[in-house]
Amino acid sequence: MILTNNLTFDSTCRTFFSNDIYFASFSNAILFDGKQVIRPERLVRYENDMSLIIDDTKSAEDKKRRRDIVVKTDVDGVCCLFSIEHQSTIDKNMVIRCGNYEMLEYLKQLKNKKLKRLVPQVIIVFYTGDKKWNTPLELNDYFDIPEELKEYVNDWKIKVVDVKEIDTSKIKDEQTRYFIEAIQEMYKGNYEGLHRRIKMNRDNFIYAAIITGSLDLIRDLPEGDEIDMCEGMERMAEGFRNEGRSEGKLEEKRSTLKEQLEIKLGTISNNLELQLTNATLEKLNILTRNIFNITNEEDVLKIIN
Repeated sequence: MILTNNLTFDSTCRTFFSNDIYFASFSNAILFDGKQVIRPERLVRYENDMSLIIDDTKSAEDKKRRRDIVVKTDVDGVCCLFSIEHQSTIDKNMVIRCGNYEMLEYLKQLKNKKLKRLVPQVIIVFYTGDKKWNTPLELNDYFDIPEELKEYVNDWKIKVVDVKEIDTSKIKDEQTRYFIEAIQEMYKGNYEGLHRRIKMNRDNFIYAAIITGSLDLIRDLPEGDEIDMCEGMERMAEGFRNEGRSEGKLEEKRSTLKEQLEIKLGTISNNLELQLTNATLEKLNILTRNIFNITNEEDVLKIIN
């Protein structure tokens, strides 16, 4: 059983992509239009060697800046490194962060006397936020470069993949495809669309709900390794249609919102918890609709007060 209060957006994605089949199927869809270039049975986990801190300081910010999932495999007989870096929010420094990751790894490889050539790296930035990615995708976008210097200033590009825009028809593995489609449908609020995932892995559905902040959807989730989405979503949809008719439902909504805010903000203060307890159903519904725009407790208080 998954304890949702122990999972963050990042740890949820790390857990999902720790499955070699999911990692390979997703990467093949994004990088090779679904062609099976990366084979799951040939993946070797590389986290212990690749969990690089940006510099030597010990600040909390530096400790967070680690790659999420890194694997080693071969492509046409050439050893390569592939990584998925999850982003739940837009990061204007993403190009520079990825550049740091890659250059630090290349510097480390140079110290390995057994390597005759450097091992090439590919990073996929997997963005699962609700807004559109609107920051630079290459280093030169940060600069105003004089025309005379353009041929001399080195560029650095990143591959950002917005979950909302992924063409899932290129994802060959069924459960990986269902996971991405579930996230897309949850963002749209399209509960009918979720019915099409006929037999979805239960844990993956929970992961999708955590990533989108849709914890209401897992409130009455059927037990078992797989869930029948037609039956399960109809049960949940009926629950939503009846929501708000009793004090019990109000308390349930408060509890769900508290879980969502703890996942999004890390922790919530006693004052905010008290404010949630005293908030009306109308205010809680407004907060639910705006949950993806919340960045701090002040944002919550503006809505419920």
